[in-house]
Amino acid sequence: MNEALIRSLTPSVLGILVRRGADFAAAEDAVQDALVEAVRVWPADPPRDAKGWLVTAAWRKFLDATRSDAARRRREDRVNEEPAPGHAPAVDDTLQLYFLCAHPSLTTSSAVALTLRAVGGLTTRQIAQAYLVPEATMAQRVSRAKRTVRDVRFEQPGDVATVLRVLYLVFNEGYSGDVDLAAEAIRLTRQLAARVDHPEVAGLLALMLLHHARRASRTAPDGSLVPLAAQDRGRWDTESIAEGVEILQAALARDRLGEFQAQAAVAALHADAPTAEETDWVQIVEWYDELARLTDSPVVRLNRAVAVGEADGPRAGLAALAALHDSLPRHTAVAAYLHERDGDLATAARLYAEAAHAAPNLSERDHLTRQAARLNARREG
Repeated sequence: MNEALIRSLTPSVLGILVRRGADFAAAEDAVQDALVEAVRVWPADPPRDAKGWLVTAAWRKFLDATRSDAARRRREDRVNEEPAPGHAPAVDDTLQLYFLCAHPSLTTSSAVALTLRAVGGLTTRQIAQAYLVPEATMAQRVSRAKRTVRDVRFEQPGDVATVLRVLYLVFNEGYSGDVDLAAEAIRLTRQLAARVDHPEVAGLLALMLLHHARRASRTAPDGSLVPLAAQDRGRWDTESIAEGVEILQAALARDRLGEFQAQAAVAALHADAPTAEETDWVQIVEWYDELARLTDSPVVRLNRAVAVGEADGPRAGLAALAALHDSLPRHTAVAAYLHERDGDLATAARLYAEAAHAAPNLSERDHLTRQAARLNARREG
């Protein structure tokens, strides 16, 4: 094991934890614990990305310590209190923390932002990207939420809808971000489904399982992104797909449609197609229509434009896209794809290059750059 490498990486890893919200002393302890783990593990199984390994390990150590300390303080507070009637509290307090941070004194958006920051482990930048707002705006929102609850006793939990929103955003960041939180989000959503009889809880769990089932096929061995149409469907987790579909069907049968059920229905249609060419895009457009009715989300309408382009042809997709503002994230990438489908390779290549410049992460930037290069090579050939 390269001890000099570890020493050189330690300040950088410590800085990353502090920027993510850990206080300096706790971050130092977490990094030290991660280094001890590296000494134990690396000789037999050296990581390909030493810094990434240390950041992930240290952040998990910090989260474990934070949760343990929070649980200890709550136990101390209850020492002289009579136990409350009803069910005993679960051994794992994480889900309860989600409910307590979703405090009724906060707006839903502020409660979600605070919970993602305080419990979910996301940075302000990651939360801002999820909400499609500037980082400074989100920082102010989180600060206001902290001030609002500063002198409030966390005795009245928030509602299920707010907790679902938090779990959904944590899963999305874990699924595509630099911190693996997807499995934790699924675990907590399973717990919530066992405690709460609500079709949208089931819908979110189904959605997570169906997306997670494709995770192994989303990247190539070199780490590059693999689009859905090009993924090796033989690598999809059929057990997770079957479980997700079963949970979704039971939720839909209750005739209380919500946005997570509708999103899960789209994911199920993708999972059900033996090949990309056999995807039922007409049904997917119908489900996006339901989602647009439920959420009026511009991101939903962007995804719908892609589906329309597949179901009715690229020009129909471009017409649907024209109704959306071009500042919407990934708008340019969608326009590039639809122009390519329509045979306009010059415009598609230019738009892929523009989309790469604005991509939110390195892997997406590399993918879009390769798409532009591929089309330019075809034109020159």
